[in-house]
Amino acid sequence: MENVVLSIHLILALLLIGVVLLQRSEGGGLGMGSSNSSGGGVGGLMTGRQAANALTRVTWVLAAGFFATSVTLTVLAAQKAGSSSVLDSAAPEQSAPAESAPANDTTGSTPSLDVVMPPPASGSDSSTGGNAGETTTDTQSGPVTPPAAN
Repeated sequence: MENVVLSIHLILALLLIGVVLLQRSEGGGLGMGSSNSSGGGVGGLMTGRQAANALTRVTWVLAAGFFATSVTLTVLAAQKAGSSSVLDSAAPEQSAPAESAPANDTTGSTPSLDVVMPPPASGSDSSTGGNAGETTTDTQSGPVTPPAAN
């Protein structure tokens, strides 16, 4: 069903482009509005006003069909999508973090993040010491830095 409506929609779009290009513009353009046979219009079949009225009506009919197929395609796509969202399918599901606390943590505070920062510039005293492999926090300067290598 969707392919049939889409095909009709594309045909209407092409016909609408063609009819709009056939209409007489202020500069003449490709228009069929001239009634003389050497002007390239429809010759003696229709006058300029009749051709303009007919093309205007055809344009309105094609435009109405184009809008109707646009709305139909939107409704069909909405029914096909259901209640899922693009954001729902794009976000990977995350597992819950482990709730076990470290054995030496008796304060009940949240576990610290093991953030590894680059070593401080030479001559800086931002390291507060500690054992090798531990991260230390200097409460005055703020960043978490690894201990100095011995």
